[in-house]
Amino acid sequence: MTKYLSADPDNILEAAQMIQNGGLVAFPTETVYGLGANALDVEAVGKIFSAKGRPAADPLIVHLYGLQQISSVVSSFSPLAQRLAESLWPGALTLILPKQAVVPDLVTSGLETVAIRIPNHPVALALIKAAGTPIAAPSANRFGHISPTTAQHVQHDLDSRIDIILDGGPTSIGVESTVLDLSTTPARILRPGGVTREMIEAIIGPVNVLGLRKKAEKGLPSPGLLEKHYAPRAELVLFRGENAWQALISYLDQQKTTGWKVGALAADEDAPELEKMGVLVYHLGTNADPTNAARHIYAGMRWLDAQKVDVMVCRDFEAQGLGLAIRDRLARAATSINES
Repeated sequence: MTKYLSADPDNILEAAQMIQNGGLVAFPTETVYGLGANALDVEAVGKIFSAKGRPAADPLIVHLYGLQQISSVVSSFSPLAQRLAESLWPGALTLILPKQAVVPDLVTSGLETVAIRIPNHPVALALIKAAGTPIAAPSANRFGHISPTTAQHVQHDLDSRIDIILDGGPTSIGVESTVLDLSTTPARILRPGGVTREMIEAIIGPVNVLGLRKKAEKGLPSPGLLEKHYAPRAELVLFRGENAWQALISYLDQQKTTGWKVGALAADEDAPELEKMGVLVYHLGTNADPTNAARHIYAGMRWLDAQKVDVMVCRDFEAQGLGLAIRDRLARAATSINES
């Protein structure tokens, strides 16, 4: 049975002991809740894949508590990586780097690279330091489903499947870390996330952004690359383009004849008109600031699922700042995308 613990110092030590003993611990980071195991223990790492129902082609991110741990899992740390680390760690940036042989192939999906980051959360850092080992941790949810931003979300998805859940409150960013591959020139963002493209480019210059992948290939270079991911139970229809709002309203008019219960993930500016149409709206904050939308996009999907809506609708975000990460998650979660 899963133990549900507040993230006080004694409970963090108990969770660290569980990691040392090969168990699974869900813990908060600034991005989403992670499901952690000793990254150097292949049997413990295997439990992550079993608990989540995660395919072996999808690699894990290794979490460290400080720069002094890097050499334990990385064989080469370039000056470019050093510049990024000094500027953006602790933080929501994951770097893809050459791995040490001690890192199990299961962690890296058989690749010779490993994804690492130092999270910017006191509970995560205390847990990793107390455990005395790097911690491999994907999001603490069932594979392909909505990522968890509270301990209650983890409990809903993984109760009885893992050993401990540490409750550190809601996460502050709400979408996963940005994954950056430094093996190409220019560097590539494999997954946009909590560190924006603009922040990275201010340090190292222009970077590229990888598009959607269609299938689970062997040895994906990063987690979170599958075309279908982060998905709610209900259908999610995403509206894009200059006429996205008109297309969304037209779609809702058509739904009146279906008898479906409709929900919306919507900016404050859009909410009143949608509510007049009888749509159940989860407010994401103002269009002018995507920070709140990023923090609540997953919670909104979960809330609308709990209200048993048949379909969710959402208007896309601009591809800048955190908006790039939000539109990436919405595209992967969507059942269909309406381009207009």
